[in-house]
Amino acid sequence: MFKNGLGSRAGYAVATLLVIAAGLLLRRFGYPVGLPFIIVNYGAAALWGGMVFLILSLLFAPRVRPLNLAVLAVVLSAAVEFFRLYHTPWLDAFRLTLTGALLIGRIFSIWNIVSYTLGIAAAYFIDAKLARATG
Repeated sequence: MFKNGLGSRAGYAVATLLVIAAGLLLRRFGYPVGLPFIIVNYGAAALWGGMVFLILSLLFAPRVRPLNLAVLAVVLSAAVEFFRLYHTPWLDAFRLTLTGALLIGRIFSIWNIVSYTLGIAAAYFIDAKLARATG
C-alpha cells in the first residue's frame, strides 16, 4: 500500500467536490468579476484535470501509486480532449448543453491538454505534500 496525502475516500471525495465547486464558480463568475480569459478558461481546465486525478484517487488509492494515477489522469483527460475531434449529430447536440460542455467540452485545444496536465501535476504534488506532512 502507498501513502496518499488525503488518505481516505472521504478526503478525496471532499477534495473532489471542492475542486468541482471552484471550477463551476470560476466558469460562472470569472468573466463578470473581470478575470482575463486565460485565467477563466485555462484555470477551469486545470481544475478539471485536478478533478480527474482526485476521482481516480478516490476510486483506486491507496492500491495504485499516486504517480500512476497522475499518469492515468493525463491519458484520460487527453483522450477526452481528442474525443472532441469526433463529431456526430447527437454528440454535437449533447456538446451544446451545459452538461455536455462541462463533461466533454466543445472545441479541441492542445492548450487544454497542457492545462489539464498542470492541474493534475498540482493535485499530485499537493497530495504528495500532504502525505509527507501526515506520515
